[in-house]
Amino acid sequence: MAKENTPTLFFPAISLFLFIFLSFNTISAAQTPKWQAPKEARDKKNPLEANSSNLVTGRSLYMANCVPCHGNKGRGDGPSAAGLNPKPADHTSAVVQSETDGSLFWKIGEGHSPMPSFKKTFTDEQRWALVIYIRSLAKTAK
Repeated sequence: MAKENTPTLFFPAISLFLFIFLSFNTISAAQTPKWQAPKEARDKKNPLEANSSNLVTGRSLYMANCVPCHGNKGRGDGPSAAGLNPKPADHTSAVVQSETDGSLFWKIGEGHSPMPSFKKTFTDEQRWALVIYIRSLAKTAK
């Protein structure tokens, strides 16, 4: 009788093992490539001046659209962040702050799952204002 039960238990156990192995393998593989903007996008310069008006516009957009994932201070710790994979970027980090304005502008427009694309949501001017605000987050993080 033991031989009759062995295949019954073996196949579900193997299936569970493969599911777990492939899930972890997929997650790690999806996070290995660095998300980079194309060269043409990286080279774009922000046409907006980093003044108080553009900073206020960027902050308003950020508070309404980015805080749920990136948090009030841009550290990637918003209320929705815990359930996201990959985790939201920390906009105060040296990694984000070392990106060019054009790269940040492109990333806001394109999105990268789980972050949505904002190309159709925001005008170009609004996205550039967001870049100005993201730059300000590093200064307030100290």
